[in-house]
Amino acid sequence: VAADCVAALAERDWPGDIELGEQLQTLLGTGPTPMLRPLPVDLAELADILEGDPTHGGGLLDLHTGEVWPQATIDYAHDNSGEIAGAPDEDDDPDRWLPVECEGSHEGYHDMEVFIDTLTDPNQADRLQIAIQGRGAFRRFKDILGCTPNELDRWFSFSEERQRGRARTWLADAGYKPFTAPTTAYPV
Repeated sequence: VAADCVAALAERDWPGDIELGEQLQTLLGTGPTPMLRPLPVDLAELADILEGDPTHGGGLLDLHTGEVWPQATIDYAHDNSGEIAGAPDEDDDPDRWLPVECEGSHEGYHDMEVFIDTLTDPNQADRLQIAIQGRGAFRRFKDILGCTPNELDRWFSFSEERQRGRARTWLADAGYKPFTAPTTAYPV
């Protein structure tokens, strides 16, 4: 099954699919071990920082814990005398923090274009093509999809997967791979 997933990822070729396929091949013992350091990072949180508002966005990634710190939270912590526990401090070890620059919404806009190409209803596709023109494109796109809840749900899944893929690629370019830390369940 995992080998089939690797083949499907290679065929789909979305951002992050190569990195995910390489990780699966490593686990299968069929591919080389990538020289990426594991980091317990939440890809959705990282994607939010990467694709946020470039004017007020960005942040830091804690290379010890995998925590993602939005710039607004860092600024708030500094403005309030560091009242947020664990917030990055300028005096901290600089090797602990990886800057995350906001890349803006261009890729998110492209996701809408790709999603429209997956639709089977040509009328809905036409309405969405018109909706994504100009300012307010994201809101109009979601408003139109909201009329068909199944398609809206499919859009959210589609968009989230592509965002996580871009975050996975960004991490790999920085020399890291995401992993989920094992949890220990204790009987109650």
